Amino acid sequence: MAHELTEEDAVSNDHPRVADGEPTPDATLAQAVREPAAASPDWWRSAVIYQVYVRSFADGNGDGTGDLAGVRQHLGYLRDLGVDAIWFTPWYVSPLADGGYDVADYRAIDPQFGTLAEAEQLIAEARDLGIRTIIDVVPNHVSSEHEWFKAALAAGPGSPERERFWFHPGKGEDGSEIPTRWVSEFQGSTWTRTTNPDGTPGEWYLHVFAPEQPDLNWNHPDVRREHEDILRFWFDRGAAGIRIDSAAQLVKDPALPEVPAHPGPGEHPHVDRDELHDIYRGWRAVADSYEEPRVLVGEVWLADRARFAQYLRPDEMHTAFNFDFMARPWDAKALRESVQTTLDAHAPVAAPATWVLSNHDVTRPVTRYGREDSSFAFTAKRFGTPTDLETGRRRARAAALLSAALPGSLYLYQGDELGLPEVEDLPLDAIQDPMHFRSDGVDPGRDGCRVPLPWTRGGTSHGFGPDGGAQPWLPQPHGWGEVSVEAQSDDETSVLALYRRVLATRRAEPALHGEAFRWLDSLGGVALGDDVLAFRRGDTRDDAHGDDDGVLTCVVNLGTEDVPLPADAEVLLHSGTPHGADTSEPPTRLAPDTAVWLRA
Repeated sequence: MAHELTEEDAVSNDHPRVADGEPTPDATLAQAVREPAAASPDWWRSAVIYQVYVRSFADGNGDGTGDLAGVRQHLGYLRDLGVDAIWFTPWYVSPLADGGYDVADYRAIDPQFGTLAEAEQLIAEARDLGIRTIIDVVPNHVSSEHEWFKAALAAGPGSPERERFWFHPGKGEDGSEIPTRWVSEFQGSTWTRTTNPDGTPGEWYLHVFAPEQPDLNWNHPDVRREHEDILRFWFDRGAAGIRIDSAAQLVKDPALPEVPAHPGPGEHPHVDRDELHDIYRGWRAVADSYEEPRVLVGEVWLADRARFAQYLRPDEMHTAFNFDFMARPWDAKALRESVQTTLDAHAPVAAPATWVLSNHDVTRPVTRYGREDSSFAFTAKRFGTPTDLETGRRRARAAALLSAALPGSLYLYQGDELGLPEVEDLPLDAIQDPMHFRSDGVDPGRDGCRVPLPWTRGGTSHGFGPDGGAQPWLPQPHGWGEVSVEAQSDDETSVLALYRRVLATRRAEPALHGEAFRWLDSLGGVALGDDVLAFRRGDTRDDAHGDDDGVLTCVVNLGTEDVPLPADAEVLLHSGTPHGADTSEPPTRLAPDTAVWLRA
């Protein structure tokens, strides 16, 4: 009969919960099996990593902005959810022209988030609960308020200070034409002209992102030395690893050619240059110099899977984000192709794949999967795109089981465990994202997935900050309290309850710890259609010759018709919410847009 892991399956949890009340049965199980995984030197190969966007996670001091104090108050929630590590988006001193990815000082915490001492304490407290910390490093650029850039502007053309950046004369007789026609990641030009001390127009400087984010010149020894020192600074303070922002964009062709119409491998003037790999070999040497080696995780957006895999060679990064899977539509063929090509790309370098459904830049799954076009592309984002949230919720729940069953590590963006939708009706005067403004208001921007989390049903900010505190930096929508942690904690059909069961079962099942994986084209002797994804984890030998003990099967129905399930299968997890249904017997059919984990 159907069986889900309960408190009776686990040993007692002796650790006091941090600021979140009593642990749930699923949380107790997760803690019971946490220590062996946490102690493993290659913990990162199958880790569950939770992304914290500090500004929107929890507000400890009531000023309307999330902070480190708020994170510390909810460490117990993260432990009980079952995560192995927290990835923090940039928490450094920043003017916040791009949500903190414009760093003014890598060795100081932005005062609105806290202090360096608090960060050190947070890292230590999390580690005491079995949770490691990954911090964000942004090596492609700094803030225009960074001391290096301010010194470069003051020093003038031809100075050593300017050699750390990409200053260049303009074209034309008066230098008024931009040096290249490269297009910014945020749309528009990649060049901004300076003004000389006498008020006359000066040189241009390169910024692949916003003008407030001048690109560094990685041909300069100061730049390389400084970043290796930054790594040591944070590794010495207990950080278990770093996430490398825009990892394939650091190096530029010094000749500054235009982008070819169809650049071949290594031919793009500012993306995926071959010289990058020497930089990351240097970083890997720093990471490996510690008694517990630190982990390098790259943000690598590349369509060429072979080029992508080069960043994961044994002397470079440990893992890199798999954005292809996240961007695919809710379609069985497309998702199967993405999974297979991802596994094939990682196999030659023996690196684990990563699976992620969203992050701080991407439309949330509940909203995205409810659209006619359920894929994701930055250039396609528009105001007023219709979505069916009910369909999106079903698919997002099923996607949680799908992604968590795949071999490798799993990334979870804050709020996805609550099934939060994208907030698409933010007041225009509340939007802060530069993607919105640089598109002349066409792109709604990324703030819709950054709205502060709801922790309680009521209160000034639904528990994001103390009751009576300031309003959150982005307004929370009406009804936000009904998807809060409080509202979902005692509801066994909630998304939060599902995620707790998924992560606890993932940790407890040996079949999900290794690399074994095999697609299934039939189930219980019945052929599966093209709209069904099914695969086995664990001992994937042929059923007729192998022992099914320790083997787990994941089935996802992306079609429009029910799919029969084997009558003798033990159901470990089901993504559906059978309100009022008889759950005393295992389901015999899998409904559309649902997923199941089975033991044959």
